[in-house]
Amino acid sequence: MPARLPDASRVHPITLPDGSLHKGTVFLKHAIDHPRFEVGKYTYASDFDPPEPDGWAARLAPYLFDFAQEKLVIGKFCQIAHGVRFIGSSANHESRGISTFPFQVFDPDTMLGYQPDTRDTLIGHDVWLGYGAMVTPGTVIGNGVIVGAGAVVRGRIPDYAVVTGNPAQVVRMRFPDRDIAQLLALAWWDWPTDRIAAAQDALQAGDVAALARLAP
Repeated sequence: MPARLPDASRVHPITLPDGSLHKGTVFLKHAIDHPRFEVGKYTYASDFDPPEPDGWAARLAPYLFDFAQEKLVIGKFCQIAHGVRFIGSSANHESRGISTFPFQVFDPDTMLGYQPDTRDTLIGHDVWLGYGAMVTPGTVIGNGVIVGAGAVVRGRIPDYAVVTGNPAQVVRMRFPDRDIAQLLALAWWDWPTDRIAAAQDALQAGDVAALARLAP
């Protein structure tokens, strides 16, 4: 049987050996309906205490309100472990004055127009966010990044870096610069589904040259 990808149209993509669905893992594209939350195909989140079907956006990004002025954008094929949180820009207080108290949010006439920080949070493709990682406002995470468990991520993380700690620091790069440039040019996450399925062995083996030979 030819290799294939999981059905991208399913909310719950994992079927357990007894035939039941694993309710703790969802393809987010079908589990989130939020005007400020964008997510690519095949990106999944897992949780040992899964929220109600309509509660995934609030679980992952509790400060991302419908009326927020920023976006959370997550690419394709990302893997989001239990306890990961995206702390969006809406959570930030103004810090340039004497007080950080958000007086405006307590007045219905001013609360909707008050947001001191409006930076988007951008997550690339094929990013693995480990258990309990926290992504702070305005973070930009490149493609192929691995975020270690419990890391607190801020700023800009380069493509194919491994980051750990608080604040998260790059501990190593996953590939040499030349291979990273080639991987970014190949952009395998944008290939037709059948070509990605056929390339699974090369993707899992870390064989950049073999992947390049399979490119459309």
